[in-house]
Amino acid sequence: MERLQKVIAQAGVTSRRKAEGLITEGKVSVNGVKVTELGTKVDPEKDEVAVNGVPIDKEEPVYFLLYKPTGVISSVSDEHGRKVVTDYIHSEQRVYPIGRLDSDTSGLLLLTNDGDFANLLMHPKYKIKKTYIAKVEGMPLRETVKQLERGVKLEDGKTAPAKVKVKKTEKKKNTSVVEITIHEGKNRQVRRMFEHVGHPVLKLKRETYGFLSLHGLNAGESRELKPHEVKQLRELAVT
Repeated sequence: MERLQKVIAQAGVTSRRKAEGLITEGKVSVNGVKVTELGTKVDPEKDEVAVNGVPIDKEEPVYFLLYKPTGVISSVSDEHGRKVVTDYIHSEQRVYPIGRLDSDTSGLLLLTNDGDFANLLMHPKYKIKKTYIAKVEGMPLRETVKQLERGVKLEDGKTAPAKVKVKKTEKKKNTSVVEITIHEGKNRQVRRMFEHVGHPVLKLKRETYGFLSLHGLNAGESRELKPHEVKQLRELAVT
């Protein structure tokens, strides 16, 4: 017997956390009976679980790495008809992004139908490093770089120590290219960090996620993760 939210997540419907919300909202039924208790356990082989009246089928887990282009929404649908990340994934399974990148941020994004895997990578206590390249206004001083590395106080708390390196400065344009590595996932964190120290971001790209990179991909292209990469990500998350 397994927890209902885990069964829903493993079926690739959504993440386990969102599955809990669907249960408490009364959108899940087991063998035709609505269930709202989070502690409910079911037999995935025998019990029929339905979400919004649609029975779930256990799907084979799939894992994708996407080079998200700028202007694309990190979602599975958009009410305004804008491009979403799943438009770039060719899979029969229903996948969704692990975390998100803002519409105006490009770069490496993972997608899956494995709710447990998604939850593991997004959990705040697991510290997977992510490296971004930011083009910012102005030329950060050494003290500003140290301030970013120590952590800055944002409205939702102080950021954890980061690794920061100024890669290039353009005096005529008064801009700089800065590499920053963080392991948190606060909303629009990198943009807010640079804004806080007086160097607003003009362009932002996520270059790496843990040991994964965009090597060999152009914007809009994706590839499936190899089994050893999935295994390595799981191990990286919990160490």
